[in-house]
Amino acid sequence: MPYSLFLSIAAAAVWLAACTSTPRPLATVPSVDLDRYYGRWYEIARLPNRFQAMCVSDTQATYRADGPTVAVVNQCRTATGLEQAKGIAKVVAGSRGARLKVSFFRPFYGDYWILDLDPDYRWVLVGEPGRQYAWILAREPKLDAATQTALLARAAELGFDRQAFIMTPHTRVER
Repeated sequence: MPYSLFLSIAAAAVWLAACTSTPRPLATVPSVDLDRYYGRWYEIARLPNRFQAMCVSDTQATYRADGPTVAVVNQCRTATGLEQAKGIAKVVAGSRGARLKVSFFRPFYGDYWILDLDPDYRWVLVGEPGRQYAWILAREPKLDAATQTALLARAAELGFDRQAFIMTPHTRVER
């Protein structure tokens, strides 16, 4: 094969890979009433991530107003006890509460986008535009199978790897 043909094929392959790996824009819900969103949420499922690798069960998050920001407390049960992380979130201007920037290690912030939300605020699908992180959360430690399946399907429609989600067991409820 001539060298120039090889380079052309290689360049085309790189270009095609770049085109297919660029995620399409990620839509959020139109708005979120943060006063209704505040409170405790139980993790039902998540995409695996390094910062939750030690969590074995009972993962939950609590959100509350804290002046102009949102106070965030995440906790989970590890093999040796309870782990807790405190952070803050800021609403992204113009997002009507559907996009937040969350930090547990200031000054570093990550995206927290509300992608699907029950009208009664009983469950939520949260993710970020790179599609590396996503969570299904609910107000109770269990979510009915039909809703869970529908949320996993919605995550797949949005470009998340449905098969990679892991379910979160709940053995104790911390209130």
